[in-house]
Amino acid sequence: MCRLFSLTSSEPLSPFEALKALDVMREGHDGSGVGLFLRELGGKFQEFEGLPLLSGIFTKKGLNLLDDFMREKNFREIYDYRINTFETPCEGIPKRDCYLIRAYDYPPEWKDMSEYEKKYLLMMTRLELKKIGMENEDMIVFSFWPDSVMIKEIGDPLKVGKYLRLDSSDDILAKTIMAQGRQNTNYAINLYACHPFFVQGYATMTNGENTAFVPIREYLGTRGFEGYSGFQSDSEVFVHILHYTMEKLGLGLDAYKHIITPLSDEDMKEHSNKDFLRHLKQTCRRLIIDGPNCVIGSLPDSTMFMVQDRKKLRPGVVGGRKGIFAFSSELCGLDSAIPERDKSKDFQPMHLDTAIVDKNRQEVKICRQTDQLVLQN
Repeated sequence: MCRLFSLTSSEPLSPFEALKALDVMREGHDGSGVGLFLRELGGKFQEFEGLPLLSGIFTKKGLNLLDDFMREKNFREIYDYRINTFETPCEGIPKRDCYLIRAYDYPPEWKDMSEYEKKYLLMMTRLELKKIGMENEDMIVFSFWPDSVMIKEIGDPLKVGKYLRLDSSDDILAKTIMAQGRQNTNYAINLYACHPFFVQGYATMTNGENTAFVPIREYLGTRGFEGYSGFQSDSEVFVHILHYTMEKLGLGLDAYKHIITPLSDEDMKEHSNKDFLRHLKQTCRRLIIDGPNCVIGSLPDSTMFMVQDRKKLRPGVVGGRKGIFAFSSELCGLDSAIPERDKSKDFQPMHLDTAIVDKNRQEVKICRQTDQLVLQN
């Protein structure tokens, strides 16, 4: 099993705090990789709020390809940040030419575009860069989105964090931090298969096995949306379903659980929204998951949540105090990050629950599938 840990805080924190929590849970990951998603940035990047940030790994040739491509698209470089590393990486970590986070100004011709158009073009720019880079592995582009950074690498999470000097830098801080310690279940390690996954402001990471991956992938492929692509991991579809639920169907977060793990027909008879839920279950039946899975996600407004499937075979716990909460695969990870909290309020979501901490970060809210559904996001 992989291990998951996320923090949502009123004050920007170092992502190394999440890596330390993963290290406490190290028996649950094999050191084959780590992924970090950061939102609501502090440090050097706070002043670039609203501008798109590109994050990835590049060779020298890849940097030239990036510069040529972005110049052609009329993106103007505002700030260039290259993560300093030791000359020789630790055992198990590949030697890279450049870990890059770069802020851009929007092309002048985007000035009068709608937010929908801008979001679409940002996504397509990332997908184009990813495609160009995959040919010779000159560019590995993880994200291109405002106020968001993605860092992924092969190796033990704590060692990777120290190698990238995340333990000693105040340059990269964030209020929202999602981290995964990877348990490799593939024959080859592909950084695009490393969680968290991201599309248009939505991010998820998963501990488990999505055995319903093929029908879900096929259904998403018929939706006519280019962002539902990639699929280097069976867990990547969770972020696509989340995006589809909220952006395409126009539903709220409470509907996400009804789509991936709908109520039984018998339980649905007693629900106040039974007619709608019956229709939703029928039309989205190919998005139903077959776990076991524990999913942690983050919405564009920085709301963080955790859900479980019916099998409930992957652990998960949520806890904290006003101003800071953590979502963790294991209690020891939560204890490591937020030892001073009211532990009696820790919550382990069961199969009907969605545990939610909104952007105000004041409490853990529990939404159950038996509750009345909010029919819009």
